[in-house]
Amino acid sequence: MSARTWWTAVRLGITAAYLMAGWLLFTWDLGARSLLLGLFYCLLVAAISFPIFVEEHDAARRAHFPRVHVLGAYLLVLVYSMYVASFKVLWQIVRGRINPGVVHFRTRLRTDIARVALTSSITMTPGTITLLLDDDHLIVHWLDARTRHSRYAGSLIAGRFERLLRRVWA
Repeated sequence: MSARTWWTAVRLGITAAYLMAGWLLFTWDLGARSLLLGLFYCLLVAAISFPIFVEEHDAARRAHFPRVHVLGAYLLVLVYSMYVASFKVLWQIVRGRINPGVVHFRTRLRTDIARVALTSSITMTPGTITLLLDDDHLIVHWLDARTRHSRYAGSLIAGRFERLLRRVWA
């Protein structure tokens, strides 16, 4: 088996694995009929669409499968950050001290999935909305724009998320 054929099979497998995980999350059925039907449709859709999801030049298989234990810690930090930020936003609104602004900064994350997870985390945290992700540049609307300095703003908004996501998809 050539390296190109092997990588095509791996790309197909990665796509099918993600689709099957989605199937299980949506159906919550571990019956044999559901699993076989899900496997059939996941393989069918993966055979059609794997070039879209896993690019041919993207040879880092680790970038597609997260480290589960670090991902669990990341999700806990995300929920905690959302909880704390909601009270901070509420306090700012009650006090009437809102300083909105748009900040630009760069991320050091290298994989697309990690960047998308970062932008989604920023948007889910109250007080921040990701307006644009362009390669490694982010534009974020920030309700409490304490600074316009890009590196400092990036560390305040995404620092904790970025450190953990770098370990999740390393």
